[in-house]
Amino acid sequence: MIEERMDMLHSELTEKIIKAFYKVYNTLGYGFLEKVYENALVIELKKMGFHISQQYNIKVYYDGVIVGDYFADIIVEDNVIIELKSAESLRKEHKFQLINYLKATEKEVGLLLNFGKTPEFKRAIFTND
Repeated sequence: MIEERMDMLHSELTEKIIKAFYKVYNTLGYGFLEKVYENALVIELKKMGFHISQQYNIKVYYDGVIVGDYFADIIVEDNVIIELKSAESLRKEHKFQLINYLKATEKEVGLLLNFGKTPEFKRAIFTND
């Protein structure tokens, strides 16, 4: 089940991540590559005391066989997948990428963070029920 709502799982954690996102955005501004923002956000989240996995490998299975793999930018506290973008604006395919990461894992909460001309974020849930 896919949902976008404010009263979701891990809301306290995602709110803190979003605060860190804005701190990084306000410090660095617009125009860097995603990797720069990723590294800066990891520093900020670690300063906040969070356990971080960076470039987390996600394997995709079909009929019990690995058919591909992806790398999620950041996983926070083994609960929230963060996908970063540095685009003019978020597009549908960015959200679908995050949803597919959630589908391929046991994680249920994701954040799509865009370091574009205007900072943007989307929260997503994909429950594994």
